[in-house]
Amino acid sequence: MEDGEHRPLLSSIEDEFHNLPHDSQVHDTASYDEEDRVGSNKPIPYFLREFYEESKKLWYLAAPAILTTVCQYSLGAITQVFAGHLGTTELATFSVENSIIAGFGYGFMWGMGSALETLCGIAFGAGQLEMLGIYMQRSWVILNATALILMFLYIFATPILKLIGQTDTISKEAGIFALWMIPQLFAYAMNYPITKFLQAQNKFMVMTVISAVALVFHTIFSWLLMLKLGWGMVGAAVVLNSSWWFIVLAELLYIFRGACGRAWNGFSWMAFQNLWGFLKLSLASAFMLALETWYITVLILFAGYLKNTEVSVGASGICVRVSNELGASHPKAAKFSAVVVVITSFLIGLFLGLILIVTAKQYPSWFSTDDEVIEIVYKLTPLLVICIVVLNVQLPLAGTYSND
Repeated sequence: MEDGEHRPLLSSIEDEFHNLPHDSQVHDTASYDEEDRVGSNKPIPYFLREFYEESKKLWYLAAPAILTTVCQYSLGAITQVFAGHLGTTELATFSVENSIIAGFGYGFMWGMGSALETLCGIAFGAGQLEMLGIYMQRSWVILNATALILMFLYIFATPILKLIGQTDTISKEAGIFALWMIPQLFAYAMNYPITKFLQAQNKFMVMTVISAVALVFHTIFSWLLMLKLGWGMVGAAVVLNSSWWFIVLAELLYIFRGACGRAWNGFSWMAFQNLWGFLKLSLASAFMLALETWYITVLILFAGYLKNTEVSVGASGICVRVSNELGASHPKAAKFSAVVVVITSFLIGLFLGLILIVTAKQYPSWFSTDDEVIEIVYKLTPLLVICIVVLNVQLPLAGTYSND
């Protein structure tokens, strides 16, 4: 371990995991102690007390991450709300671009960036903090190269959407909007590695504060540019791009000013070493995790085949956005924590579902002023509630399984 500072962890994919058993043995021993402490044959009062203690630890760790995720998801949600008040076509335009064009890129980039989570966790656990910055830079290289390739999807969005069966009107408008949204793609390429870099050091609070500030200004400027000044969808693109790049630049400023200590030692040529091994690990994560987000793309795509396309796509886009927003608050853990997480997430999903049922006639009007869109969303609300409750259980279970 002493010579770890002089050689990169990622000499090969196998080498990355060579250091895992030492930490794993420690965690395994701890997990055995935990299982003994939280045995399944304990009386109910004991279980409830342990459940309460585990919940406190869970929310202490998860609350900043949840707030960060909700704030960043809400950037798109706020834009969709204002797009719906511009008109049904504008709502459908945003839904198609955000769910099909950007959704495809988002899923792939998210998957590619997730490989960094594993490597940063290994480096942090091994005490090789200086490798965190190297890994982040390598991920920047790979994700920005990926963004250059995915950019052609944005450039040729109109013919692609027509090819897969979208109407000429929506294809044209979504294609124009996609061109405006290219800067967001590169913001994703920068933000995902930064997020994993800070996450490995448990620096969630700074991300939460930055994302919350971005959300406040995003809401104000979306109203100002899209509605008050009449910029329409161009205003939506300008504000959305600006909000994401504000998050990226603010986080970079936090890192560059030395707040991360040995984890950031400046730019290094080591970022260009072992790129092939890093790329293979990133691609494996990309295809595995991107499938979890691409089902939304398929949903919006098929909605475009229905009659009265603008209404169908707009209604589907609202339902997807609401389910994403409310489902973004799931924490994940393992062992006994998994029980706490699943029960907590189920109760959260049930509570949010009840809110949607109670406000079923009111909340659709937040996203659109079109009576037909509002009526369809109202009819879809029961299915939406079921989806939210199921996802709130499935996602923590999937997170626990992937950790194991």
